[in-house]
Amino acid sequence: MSFTLARFTLARSAVRHSRVRSEATASAKNNGLLISTPKQNKFTSTPIPTAQNKASEELLVVVGGGAAGVYGAIRAKTLAPNLNVVIIEKGRPLSKVKISGGGRCNVTNGHCVDTMVLAENYPRGHKELKGAFFNMHGPADTMSWFSDQGVELKTEDDGRVFPVSNSSSTIIDCLMSESTRLGVSLQTGKAVVTASSTDGGKFLLGVENRTFSSPEYVEADYLLIASGNSKQGYSLASQLGHSIVDPVPSLFTFKIEDPQLRDLSGITFPKVKATLKIENARRNIPQLTQVGPVLVTHWGFSGPAILRLSAWGACVLAGSGYKGNLILDFAPDVHIEDLKSIVTQHKNKFAKHKLSNSYPSEFGLVKRFWIYLLGRQELHGDTLWASISKNSLISLAHMLKNCNFYVTGKSQYKDEFVTAGGVPLSEISLNTMESKIQSRLFFAGEVLNVDGITGGFNFQNAWSGGYIAGTSIGKRAVSS
Repeated sequence: MSFTLARFTLARSAVRHSRVRSEATASAKNNGLLISTPKQNKFTSTPIPTAQNKASEELLVVVGGGAAGVYGAIRAKTLAPNLNVVIIEKGRPLSKVKISGGGRCNVTNGHCVDTMVLAENYPRGHKELKGAFFNMHGPADTMSWFSDQGVELKTEDDGRVFPVSNSSSTIIDCLMSESTRLGVSLQTGKAVVTASSTDGGKFLLGVENRTFSSPEYVEADYLLIASGNSKQGYSLASQLGHSIVDPVPSLFTFKIEDPQLRDLSGITFPKVKATLKIENARRNIPQLTQVGPVLVTHWGFSGPAILRLSAWGACVLAGSGYKGNLILDFAPDVHIEDLKSIVTQHKNKFAKHKLSNSYPSEFGLVKRFWIYLLGRQELHGDTLWASISKNSLISLAHMLKNCNFYVTGKSQYKDEFVTAGGVPLSEISLNTMESKIQSRLFFAGEVLNVDGITGGFNFQNAWSGGYIAGTSIGKRAVSS
């Protein structure tokens, strides 16, 4: 089927805005509207009768076909059926949804019922999001929406929510099906590259198309920028008067230069206290200590505790060139004095055993890593426990509580592509997602200076922001 894309007025060459606006008026009088076919994704000029309802003459352009953009478009079209809603996406729509959670799509997090607690999972935004943001549309609302669309969801032990199908295609099909049902138009292979406001309070948008060498121009009544962490969104926001917090990567793993550690790839520790210390950091960040699972990789460390550290330390790590000291406590629930006692008792009980063959089970360590720790203490595995001095026992206990690794860089975490930075939240009204600088301009998702830790929180930011923006636009379109 084809979707109607109303009120698009094109100029094939770069001309002055006044000339473009006059051409737009002439085109509108001739009822020359544009439609697109999903398979071809090309504009085709076709005369279509103009509806009499004023709302039908208004156009919302959504820049970005990701989670926030599609969700916002659906919400706006649901509230204002006569509003023409067009999503312009340069690449494939919902591409992040497809690859997130290892291809399962971590929809949201089901363990954060309290919105104040929920907000604490956002390194950028944890203060601002404690207001009405999640009260207007939180995880429970997201889960209810997808359930109402027929998507069965499940909450895993750590709070992550996935479709029962364990396939992100379920979420994609749901969103695309609802968009189609409502009549939202999706234009792919195009990018909005310029934006300015007109004297009439509308937006003149320059759209690049693979087919044409020069930009096309579109006049929109509402503009929702939900372009994720692409430079496109930051550029458009800047053109419309917004400032940009320099974007830096968030949610990444740590590189550790240690050839012996590299041989231990695949070892997982269920509970480690990880502390990141960065030289010359200007402020103390309490969240740079995290407790949780840690995984040894070919290049260093990963796992939930490391990813949370990378998120909270994203900005200071960028400033340090991604270098710092990582201190791991492999027995976070055991006091150092108790640890010394456990090691001493083990020595007395297994005096005639070799170090490599016998070690306290309370630590929950695998043999390969235990031997690695012995090597760092310059203790040979063939040495008998009876031969270990008291000082060596104390040093071994301290190594388990404070094992230091030097971070030399970062590596991308395969399931997450998150950026800190973007449009400052101080320039947005979070109860409407409307710009404080430009009327009828809205933002949602990662284009804003908001990012969450791993666990479904980044998608929840997208659903909440898209829903609030779509609600604001839809209500205004109906009442205009």
